[in-house]
Amino acid sequence: SLTKSSHAGGISIYWGQNGNEGTLEATCATGKYAYVNIAFLNKFGKGQTPELNLAGHCNPANNGCVGTSTGIKSCQSRGIKVLLSLGGGIGSYNLTSRLDAKNVADYLWNSFLGGKSRSATRPLGDAVLDGIDFDIEQGSGGHWPDLARYLSEYSKRGRKVYLGAAPQCPFPDSNLGTALNTGLFDYVWVQFYNNPPCQYTTGNTANILDSWTRWTTSINAREIFLGLPAAPAAGGSGFIPVADLNSKVLPAIR
Repeated sequence: SLTKSSHAGGISIYWGQNGNEGTLEATCATGKYAYVNIAFLNKFGKGQTPELNLAGHCNPANNGCVGTSTGIKSCQSRGIKVLLSLGGGIGSYNLTSRLDAKNVADYLWNSFLGGKSRSATRPLGDAVLDGIDFDIEQGSGGHWPDLARYLSEYSKRGRKVYLGAAPQCPFPDSNLGTALNTGLFDYVWVQFYNNPPCQYTTGNTANILDSWTRWTTSINAREIFLGLPAAPAAGGSGFIPVADLNSKVLPAIR
């Protein structure tokens, strides 16, 4: 899916769940994107050993994804921020306590961010990601604010840890609403699709524009993005034809 900022802040994309989408390096070389979310770390919390899932790209179980560091560094050399996305629609994840959130934050810091723990394995190699994205679509919302706070604390060690979130457009999001209220998120890419009450339908922009106004006037974030499927097949519903996007939607949100 693609997300477009309200202030021409660039386009964000999720990469990792389609083995035919090309390499990370090639994706960034197109020059189209300002942010890339690597999707997904879809098993974590509840005392589980975390697991990365990059579909057909590589197999992390045998350290097969460490070469992704080359692509990450290539993207970053172009000024593109690269985040690891947590969750997704399929997986086994939740946070059962503040301690669980702290343990997951420590794991993320040492395995994907700026941590230097000698005992940590780095599934994506030695590249240091720019931050963590919350694409939380299951579980309870009780301890996602704790995870956001713990991750933000690591910014005090020198390099900022950027936080992104991908809530569904019905407001407030049932999983991420309390986390977003912390005001700690830099990028919020709201999913304006697969949710008929707040998405585009043929000839009708009222629902999506009303929802956009609700989000942008209610959430304290550095940037809020219009999250859309990049093609009709990329989402169940909510795809906006290019002509309508350019003439009816984008002019109204800028």
